[in-house]
Amino acid sequence: MMSFILLMGLIGIVFLLYFKKPILSIVSENHGIVSKLQDSKWFQDYRLAGVFLFGINAVLFISTILMLYGLTLLTIPYVHLIIMLFAVVVSIYFWLVVHKSWKGSRMERVKMSLIGISFYIGSTLLFIYWLVTLTPSYPGEDTFIIAIGLILAIIVTSVACIVCFIITGITKDRLSRG
Repeated sequence: MMSFILLMGLIGIVFLLYFKKPILSIVSENHGIVSKLQDSKWFQDYRLAGVFLFGINAVLFISTILMLYGLTLLTIPYVHLIIMLFAVVVSIYFWLVVHKSWKGSRMERVKMSLIGISFYIGSTLLFIYWLVTLTPSYPGEDTFIIAIGLILAIIVTSVACIVCFIITGITKDRLSRG
């Protein structure tokens, strides 16, 4: 089942990259949040916009983790899949808003995106460190399931990092300057 979900996720990313232009048109230039961000002077500084993107990524990722942790207290099957799908859709939506709101040059767009995705880079490195230093808590403890969870966390954060960078950093509209 988990292999199927990972395969569907990878196919989804390929479709996202292939149908990039229609996906970028989901959020319009005159969207309320886009207009407010475009009019904000602080957002046009790549450092502050990058910190904003970093904050969005951190809040969405941590809130998703907390919801998934809260679901461990319930015995309702497959709700975690709905939560994860919702988190992906919301993340992509906010990345599109940031993409549409940015008016700077191409190089500043890349810098802004790199600052924003540094949350996922740090998370990926943390999960890799935990995987490499994984040791049993007591003699005879099986750490296989923990290792599988860490590998899945590495995959999720790496893919989020790549997709966020593609949407916010290297994809460019005709309407953007630079």
